[in-house]
Amino acid sequence: MAISVSKKNTRATKKVEERRDSCRGFFNSLLCRVIFRVPAVILLFVLIFLWSSSATIISGNMVHVCVSSRKLNNLYCLSAGAQPNFEISLPAVRNSSTSTEAMPGAINRETKETVQPVAVVKNAFDDARDDEVAIAMKSVEEQLEMQRSWISHSNNQNCDERGIFVYDLPPKFNKDLISQCNDMIPWTDFCRYFTNDAMGEPIPKLGKNWYQTHQYSLEPIFHSRVLKHPCRVYNENEAKLFYVPFYGGLDILRWHFKNATDDVKDALALELMKWLQQQRPWLKNSGKDHVFVLGKISWDFRRYRGSKWGNQFLELDQMQNPIKILIERQPWHPYDVGVPHPTSFHPHSDDDIVSWQQRIIGSRRKHLTSFAGATRPELPDNIRTLLIDQCNSAGEGKCHFLDCRSGQCAGPETVIELFTESEFCLQPPGDSPTRKSLFDSLVAGCIPVLFDPFTAYYQYPWHLPEDRSKFSVFVDQEEVRQRKVNVVERLMKVPVQEREDIRSYIVYELLP
Repeated sequence: MAISVSKKNTRATKKVEERRDSCRGFFNSLLCRVIFRVPAVILLFVLIFLWSSSATIISGNMVHVCVSSRKLNNLYCLSAGAQPNFEISLPAVRNSSTSTEAMPGAINRETKETVQPVAVVKNAFDDARDDEVAIAMKSVEEQLEMQRSWISHSNNQNCDERGIFVYDLPPKFNKDLISQCNDMIPWTDFCRYFTNDAMGEPIPKLGKNWYQTHQYSLEPIFHSRVLKHPCRVYNENEAKLFYVPFYGGLDILRWHFKNATDDVKDALALELMKWLQQQRPWLKNSGKDHVFVLGKISWDFRRYRGSKWGNQFLELDQMQNPIKILIERQPWHPYDVGVPHPTSFHPHSDDDIVSWQQRIIGSRRKHLTSFAGATRPELPDNIRTLLIDQCNSAGEGKCHFLDCRSGQCAGPETVIELFTESEFCLQPPGDSPTRKSLFDSLVAGCIPVLFDPFTAYYQYPWHLPEDRSKFSVFVDQEEVRQRKVNVVERLMKVPVQEREDIRSYIVYELLP
């Protein structure tokens, strides 16, 4: 898939919570303390696709990036460009440090310094808090509406001698990080996940298209794919998009559970910025036509003052212009682009897709619902314990709980088999709002039950439909927390025909 996105030219200063408190801090810090009107200036195009080949197309001044998208030979495209009447206008904040002068061959931009950031002050009273949350949600929804407006379904497949330039970075920014795979996390050997172009080792039990793919493998997967992109160019003067293959997620992952100083955690990203500032394409357009793909969540790159978790990569002034593609975006940064976690399913052909569709659409769903996960006792507001209690007390065939504390979820085989046997799959937030398991359930044809809109609805506007009822069931986590609803009983009331309609949409519309 491809994306076009407008840019902002100022540094974001919102705080983020430590990862272990990210769900709770996410709402307290962001929704109630500091909400900014997110600025933007003009548009930029960007390529995005994780698991299939793609092609860049340019017609007139418009740039399209198209992918086969598993749609059985049909291309799926998104566009951006510099047409006179093609622009996305949003107010920009003051103190922009980036020039908006039009560059030859670059996307034209115009900065309007008309709106200052408006912070929402936390109020102790519930009604004030509700107002703040409403303002925050409205801001996010406006962003999503804007982002969806960038989608194009053009079928043009001509690159027109312009395309994607991939930087050949010094190996310390990517390859050397891969070589540290056996020491990335103390209790895990990551090396087996980086074979087969980072898809991991094959899983014969599930079939030829299944691999041990780690949820943090997005960076090398994307890098491998874009190197083979048909519109990749080797002359920077022919490029409309510049991809920086920095494995920032692997960089910060190696420091998560070690006693490293902030200077150590920030060092490699700062070195990268110095390197980029010596490159002519970066200087030419201040990074506005550059894209980074990061295989960790946004909060890991936005360490706030007083915290020891993560680094400051996405808070750097230089990083406010480029597009950042992540498995979980910061909802108030329009240039944080959310993309699905990598799954273990990597089909090689249309026939592989059709074969899997036939298998899961005809699968015997012997469980009404299931939950694969573990409790989060360190997060008192998390609803997992309540869901597990409801599941375990539901009775035979109603709900199956797979306890991931026992190691049963270490490989995808057990989880995928459970999901293919379940009508619904519970997807509560974990350490952060998003879950790889959401996409595992979709691949298995299991209808996801979501409890937090930030798990999917506010994350993936290019991958999931605006109408959430087409592919999911939503139960407000606050109702669960207050014991106002028994989730299993509610799911029992969903008509069989409605279940079949949702599953058909997932299998035949989303999965391709």
